[in-house]
Amino acid sequence: QVQLVESGGGLVQAGGSLRLSCAASGRIVSVATMGWYRQAPGKQRELVATISTGSSTNYADSVKGRFTISRDNAKSTVYLQMNSLKPEDTAVYYCNAYFRAPPRNYWGQGTQVTVSS
Repeated sequence: QVQLVESGGGLVQAGGSLRLSCAASGRIVSVATMGWYRQAPGKQRELVATISTGSSTNYADSVKGRFTISRDNAKSTVYLQMNSLKPEDTAVYYCNAYFRAPPRNYWGQGTQVTVSS
């Protein structure tokens, strides 16, 4: 059973920083593509960033240059460092683990990030 537990969300002023953590069960962080997604009220869930097993990263255009995804295989944890936060970054942030064969997706419960103007 794959479990993903997010932490680190909260309330921050515009321009501030937060670091989200996603603790994963087992050693899936090193064998799955890990990602962060977010969902704002009334909007669809959207990709924020992913990191592959080979450490290739991918970012949404809206967060490029401000957010950084990283992985600590020893701790089985994925991080999302968020700098220069904007009010439009306000959302529930979800951790995701994707396995290619067979295709499977796992999600955490989400952590709220609120950026005040």
